[in-house]
This record gives sequence, structure tokens and C-alpha cells, in this order.
Amino acid sequence: MADQRVAARYAKSLLDLGKEMGTLETVKQDMDLLGKTVAENRDLRLLLRNPIVKHDKKLAILTAIFQGKVSDVTMQFFTILTQKNRESALESMGTEFQAQYNVMQGIQTAQVTSATPLTPALRDELEQLVIKQTGLTEVKLTEKVDPSLIGGFVLRVGDQQIDDSVRTSLRKLRTSLQENTYSNN
Repeated sequence: MADQRVAARYAKSLLDLGKEMGTLETVKQDMDLLGKTVAENRDLRLLLRNPIVKHDKKLAILTAIFQGKVSDVTMQFFTILTQKNRESALESMGTEFQAQYNVMQGIQTAQVTSATPLTPALRDELEQLVIKQTGLTEVKLTEKVDPSLIGGFVLRVGDQQIDDSVRTSLRKLRTSLQENTYSNN
């Protein structure tokens, strides 16, 4: 939890710095690369969390991985983080930066899970539903297919969920039938 707060503060600082310097899009690409690299590499995550490994060694590894792939601003940011002994916050920085960037740009992320792949018309309809619900102008819709839903969809926007799946409807029907026992007198 503490690392999450630290990551949020550093992400905000980097976001403000990128905006101030006019390199926000470059920094965003760098943070996307960082988030993807850390998420896909378990050894890197463990290294960043390891208190036994010295900070200069961690910086050398980060430099070896990211030098030439990220901007100078981001590399200097990595240096500051390692000097302040906050390398473990890098694990959460990519997602925190992305979330704060989306808020700044007025982008709402949503996840839809359906029994079959969405048609373009249904995708547009769900995007309009999210825009209407949140009031933001742009929606990034992540799609997932789960055949166990039988039909319908589950839409998750932030901490809200709209479950309009056949599986849930059947579960509710079964519960109501179990609660309302019928006696033939």
C-alpha cells in the first residue's frame, strides 16, 4: 500500500514534468514500456523489491535495459528514484502513470467481458453507454471473451459493474426459486 502511494506521487511528478517540458507523449510511451517490461519479467520485479541488492546495481541494470529505449528525462527519473531508495515503486509506476494520464486527458477505461466477440455495433453502443455514464469524451474499451457467461455481457467501469449475463440471470432465478418454496396443500 505504501509503495502504491509512493508510485502515485512519483507518477504525478513525472506527469507534471512531462507536461511542463512538452514531452508528455514521449514520457507516456516510456512508462508504457516500463509497465510492460516489469509486468512480463518476474526476475526484474524481484530485483527491484530486493533490499539486499545495492541501489547503484539496480540503476546499472535499469540503464542496461532501458538506455536508448526511453528518453533522457525518464532515465534521469530512474536515477532519482534509485538515489531515493524507491526502486520498488517502479513496479506500480507504469499503471499509476497510465491512470493519471487517462484522467488528465479525459479518457475512461472500461472492460467488457462477453460470451462471444463483440460486433462493431455493440462495441459502439457500449462505448456510448460508458460516455453517458461517466461524462468523459473518450473511452478505451478492453474486451475479453468468457464462454461461461452463456450470453450477454459484464461491463466494468472503474469500481462499478453492470452484469447483464445469462449466467447471472440464471443464478438469480435459481436463488429466487430456492427462497420461494412451493407447497401443494
